[in-house]
Amino acid sequence: MTARIIPDDDKPSVAIEIPIAKPLPDYDLEQVEQPTPRDVDGVLVSQGFRDLVDDARGVLTEILCRQPHDSATEPSDPGLVHPLEIAQLTGAICPGDDETYRPGLWIILRDPRAPAGRGLSPLLVDKVKLHAHELMKRLGLA
Repeated sequence: MTARIIPDDDKPSVAIEIPIAKPLPDYDLEQVEQPTPRDVDGVLVSQGFRDLVDDARGVLTEILCRQPHDSATEPSDPGLVHPLEIAQLTGAICPGDDETYRPGLWIILRDPRAPAGRGLSPLLVDKVKLHAHELMKRLGLA
């Protein structure tokens, strides 16, 4: 499973949904497929899942705060040179393809400097995709 990236058309923000596709023993999340959304609720309130959310916030903050090291790698889009901010990071109930449900992460990133009423640039949405992939890799979700 991969992250689902959902840009807002009329706001400078994007949602990221990351379903947990495999057991995460480090977080005591062994049974990730559940038959009903109500069963996922029990996972979302577990200490292991709360630890995952805390770790995700720390890793994502680190990813977002990185700046380009030199002008040769600096993007030409000025919207890419400053970090996005985390507007929301919480648990989610993610429907699976096979009538099962999984716990996941629901993240909303926004550009605090962008004008209201417009979505993020396509380049910035592409950068969010890269950030989501890196987050998943570092947390062992990919």
